[in-house]
Amino acid sequence: MADTDPARPLAGKVALVTGAARGIGRGIALRLARDGADVCLVDLTAESAEAVKDEVAALGVRATTVGADVSDRDQVFAAVERAVADLGGLDIMVNNAGIAMVEALADVRPEEVDRLWRININGVLWGIQAAAATFIELGRPGKIINASSIAGHDGFPMLGCYSASKFAVRALTQAAAREFADKKITVNAYCPGVVGTDMWVDIDRRFAELTGAEIGETYDKFVSGIALGRAETPDDVAGYVSYLAGPDSDYMTGQAGLIDGGLLFR
Repeated sequence: MADTDPARPLAGKVALVTGAARGIGRGIALRLARDGADVCLVDLTAESAEAVKDEVAALGVRATTVGADVSDRDQVFAAVERAVADLGGLDIMVNNAGIAMVEALADVRPEEVDRLWRININGVLWGIQAAAATFIELGRPGKIINASSIAGHDGFPMLGCYSASKFAVRALTQAAAREFADKKITVNAYCPGVVGTDMWVDIDRRFAELTGAEIGETYDKFVSGIALGRAETPDDVAGYVSYLAGPDSDYMTGQAGLIDGGLLFR
């Protein structure tokens, strides 16, 4: 009999999370597991996600790990196929993997932009394609959840290309929501702010290199603008993704909600 515990709204569901080995991706994977979902953990190498696999399994659900570069369409499709083979289906696709780039627009080089686009934009597009095709093949509704950012709502100095990539995720989210609505597939995005992860350590360090700021100064400046008075945690983001993955968001599609503690207001 299916688990009907309201504390486990995703019991019996299968979720795939890209970039699941650390940071926000790890937080999302663990939250979906606590909600009862079996989880396919995708990162550049399967080994990098093994520790998270153990954490997920300890929550009483099944987990599998897959190595994949999300910029490679074939690898993304293969990861989805593995999720179905190992866990028996797919219901939730979280296109979380991404990278940051801090650089003045005047100094950006083609190879940097190409890598950013391939991961942040193409990676989401391939994830949308693979998940939608699988939901349709399985004959079931599905949830596609994409990682955008506050930088997908405002363009920030020194983060111009990164902002452009996250604006693009919002566009893909809106278009996919319209294209797949008749298949009972919803497509939404989450837009974090300043999250205390390794990515923000790297962003802060790069700002220091380019502007002469002290290490930690840029991070503290951004955090000081948050209405709720603290930096974001992966769990803060994961709570919102849990809502998007669950039944309470069934009538929501094409949206890119800010989960940033009150840094931007829309």
